[in-house]
Amino acid sequence: MSPTQMTLAGASALALVAGAGIAHANTSGQSTAPAMEKCYGVALAGKNDCAAGPGTTCAGTSVRDYQGNAWKLVPAGTCASIRTPAGNGSLTPVSR
Repeated sequence: MSPTQMTLAGASALALVAGAGIAHANTSGQSTAPAMEKCYGVALAGKNDCAAGPGTTCAGTSVRDYQGNAWKLVPAGTCASIRTPAGNGSLTPVSR
């Protein structure tokens, strides 16, 4: 290999390494979604994420505000601190 070819090969290798570093930096800088949990009894009528008891199909099917068997996804660790006129949120279905 001539000195010119060696320089070009070295520059190519350096460019590949730099490109890989940039690609890694772009993907590692992306944030991950926060942990979420199901919180029962906090959704408004028709605004639940799922589970609204017998006779309903899923998301958006709760029939009253703060229905105890309808849940909404909330950031993990916040459910029990959510206050509603009917009481606090719960990690399990509640009677309301």
